Amino acid sequence: MPITRQDVIHVANLAHLELDSAAIDTHVTRLAEILEYVAKLNEVDTAGVEPTRHASDRTNAFREDVPRPGLAPAQALSNAPEREGQQFVVPKIIG
Repeated sequence: MPITRQDVIHVANLAHLELDSAAIDTHVTRLAEILEYVAKLNEVDTAGVEPTRHASDRTNAFREDVPRPGLAPAQALSNAPEREGQQFVVPKIIG
């Protein structure tokens, strides 16, 4: 089933995107190419290939989570450009 301009417009509306006519045409072409490539992938014989969750066989590359003591408040605030008591002073961001 080919991708149509209406399909692209529908998806753009769902995503709250405003696309001009040229962008719609570009997306129709690109999405059609993507679907054509996926169709080619579906032709590959994968019989006997084990499903995988990851591309590599590494199980866990993370270090052991070992609790350590944190910084003392004075040490944590030692490089703070501005502080008030034992708190960092930061610019107001929200309303």
